[in-house]
Amino acid sequence: MRNDMTPSRRTVLMGLAAGLGLGRAALAQGQPTVAVTKDPTCGCCERWVVHLREAGFTVTVAEAPVNPLKIRLGVPRELASCHTAQVGGYVVEGHVPAGAIKRLLVEKPKGKGLAVPGMPAGSPGMEIDGVEPDTYDVVLFGSEVRSVFARYRGADLA
Repeated sequence: MRNDMTPSRRTVLMGLAAGLGLGRAALAQGQPTVAVTKDPTCGCCERWVVHLREAGFTVTVAEAPVNPLKIRLGVPRELASCHTAQVGGYVVEGHVPAGAIKRLLVEKPKGKGLAVPGMPAGSPGMEIDGVEPDTYDVVLFGSEVRSVFARYRGADLA
């Protein structure tokens, strides 16, 4: 399991594709749709959805109570955040950077999914002018695993 911030070969190729002007549609090919459930009044959740779309994901959004979904999907209380998503058979809880989701889908580790507990400043959707970004972990979780999948500092989302 990689814990460094070294981009995968796929991430590099996707970056090259974007640089060559192939656009979001070409990048989204082969990526499963991210199904997000969020509270209708949450602005940071909407900014996270924009982050995913800008990274090439197709995203659907359902505005509904998220706590029953978190319970049904097995998100541990201590890893909870403000929105919950499902993609490729995994759960994505909170402000997980798109790069970590892409890595999850390529590497397919054993576990339920990824979580960024709470709402760290500087994470995707939580960028706040004048506030120093937090360093935060993306946690891989499941019934038999809980480990740091990636570590980020604010806008360092590669």
